[in-house]
Amino acid sequence: MYIIGDIGNTETKICVFNSKKKLVIRKLYNTNSLRSHNIKNKLIFLKKFKTKIKKTIFSSVVPKVYKNIKKTIEKIIDLRVKELKQYNLKKIIKIKADLKQVGSDRIANAISVIDDKKDYIILDFGTATTFDVILKNSYRGGIIAPGVKLSLNTLFEKASLIPNIKLTKVSKVIGKNTKSAVRAGFYWGYKGLIKNIIYKIEKESKRSFTLILTGGLSHLFKDTIKKKSKIDKDLTIKGLLKLTTI
Repeated sequence: MYIIGDIGNTETKICVFNSKKKLVIRKLYNTNSLRSHNIKNKLIFLKKFKTKIKKTIFSSVVPKVYKNIKKTIEKIIDLRVKELKQYNLKKIIKIKADLKQVGSDRIANAISVIDDKKDYIILDFGTATTFDVILKNSYRGGIIAPGVKLSLNTLFEKASLIPNIKLTKVSKVIGKNTKSAVRAGFYWGYKGLIKNIIYKIEKESKRSFTLILTGGLSHLFKDTIKKKSKIDKDLTIKGLLKLTTI
């Protein structure tokens, strides 16, 4: 069995898979709730798998939380927890970028889609909006833009007269009130950002890409992209699971 974990800035996923790589259990946590040193009660469910676990693999963009989870899990199951970048990634993917400067979640996403036939752009709507470029079996780098929710929350905090709203698709760009103006600005603004960055990637690479969307707001923007695309919100976990073979 395998413990696979993804520690993001906002949300943390911890999953257990059986020897056939079928999901046995999946837990979701607010990442901030795992900053406390006393989190054994949250992870004690892993104890029942103690004698069956072969590997434990994590990706993390929050070092303090990873350190806390690692220490706790190692006490519960008495098995070393390893982070993605501790593995010999050359066996599975070519990294044509500065690995130290690329989040392990983005590398895991790339690993999840690599093949010898297609080129991909992975668009992740997380705390940041990231674009990662994968050519066949190699990771070539990417783009980091402000996250949709992060930008929206900052606007709410800094502008007293702007109400807290939920983003939705809108057909018109000119808003008739504050709510519709904000929705139009974010929806059409990010649609334009996405379209332009994809265009620039394809122009610079001189290639056409299959687009994979992941993250919380991927459903909001999928239909606005006139390219072959699909949504997969478990890319990171799938990529980490592939590392169990090396």
